[in-house]
Amino acid sequence: MAGTSDLGPFFSPDGDHLVPAAHANSPWAPDMMHGRLFGGLLARALEREHGEPGLHFSRLTVDLFRNTKLAPVRVETQRVRDGRRIRVADATVFSGDTPVARASAVLLRRGQQPAGAVSSTPPWDAPAPEEIGPPRTDSDGWPPPFDVWILDSDGNPTEDWRSSGPRRAWVRDRCDLVAGESMSPLVRVAIAGDFASPVVNFGEDGKLEFINADYTLTLSRLPLSEAIGVEATGHLSEDGVAAGSCTFHDAKGPIGFSTLTAVANPAV
Repeated sequence: MAGTSDLGPFFSPDGDHLVPAAHANSPWAPDMMHGRLFGGLLARALEREHGEPGLHFSRLTVDLFRNTKLAPVRVETQRVRDGRRIRVADATVFSGDTPVARASAVLLRRGQQPAGAVSSTPPWDAPAPEEIGPPRTDSDGWPPPFDVWILDSDGNPTEDWRSSGPRRAWVRDRCDLVAGESMSPLVRVAIAGDFASPVVNFGEDGKLEFINADYTLTLSRLPLSEAIGVEATGHLSEDGVAAGSCTFHDAKGPIGFSTLTAVANPAV
């Protein structure tokens, strides 16, 4: 469960800055900050400075355009639009004076659900993590600070995605994002949003040869469980550029979607 890991939180506050721990690193390089944590930091800042009861974070787009070392970062936000039913806000992560990632959020006001029926995405049939057993232990040289349960197209546990069938997984962070704070549901799903990239981009030869440049979450509601289900729904790539999409679930059912773009990168 989050906050119970011996590793501790990913960041410690130091004035306006957030200082990363060693396990905030990426599988791409031991001294490189993991991009998924930028998504968490951006969501945290947007929620703290622009969230409001009655407004729902319906979209979060995270742009990951610059690598950064494991060095202190800070986050700045800006409100772009404030209307009766919509609020739009931006946020940027800085390493020193250099922007390294940014996000745009759309908040919509909750209201009465229309009475008419609309065809909806059905719940998946994947078993819950507690029904599957222990999470995957094979780290391929990089010990992930989160739990992963990989499932085949039939919903059975597997150790890799080398088959050509649909890919599905549960992911659950074991560490809090910032010391002294529990992850909010928005922060939790914002961090999980980046996991859509390996789910859709992992090669059938067992290699991950695309690194994502962004991801966009569109959410009808926030997750109710710590574990987030990620179900691949599409991958296309040509000339070293990929596009992908996933449906996101929690223990109660589907909650939204993640789409992303990625560029070819040396395999890990």
